[in-house]
Amino acid sequence: MQTRRVLAAAALAAALTGSTGPAFAGNPFDSGPIADFMNIFKEQAIPRETVAWKGAEKPGTIVVSTSQRRLYYVLGGGQAVRYGVGVGRQGFSWSGEKRVTMKKEWPDWRPPSQMLARRPDLPRFMAGGQDNPLGARALYLGSSLYRIHGSNEPETMGAAVSSGCIRMTNKDVVDLYDRAKVGTRVVVRN
Repeated sequence: MQTRRVLAAAALAAALTGSTGPAFAGNPFDSGPIADFMNIFKEQAIPRETVAWKGAEKPGTIVVSTSQRRLYYVLGGGQAVRYGVGVGRQGFSWSGEKRVTMKKEWPDWRPPSQMLARRPDLPRFMAGGQDNPLGARALYLGSSLYRIHGSNEPETMGAAVSSGCIRMTNKDVVDLYDRAKVGTRVVVRN
């Protein structure tokens, strides 16, 4: 019964959005508004929550604690939204300060040459969609190769598994994407 409700809701969303443009070519369940809607129903391994914040960062700042494997979006008034994240594995973790320089919905993925040298089996290009490793959204950090992005592997939240990027569930990265602006300060600490 639950499956029928979800499919009926997805069909209704498709009818209401009238998604016929090139961004939604192919399977409408793969990317775009229907895929965003479907991600609402996926379970969260680490639930997002509003928590007390005692840091000195200004509202709108993103703070990543790699040791806690949590990302905080500072709201102000002594509060922040806390998300579970996947972080860089040993040898790939980093700390420092960046700015969000670009944001993309359902981004395409081109593995960097460093990653291809380690993993020559990877595709050279993957169109945005549910199977894409960047997930539903990506926030690009400065001129670095790092991003805060969605993941098609929600079971990796709370783990050190990436090549330096900060992974979030698709549901959480959509929420953060809607909050954060280009120019947002991002602080990554151990």
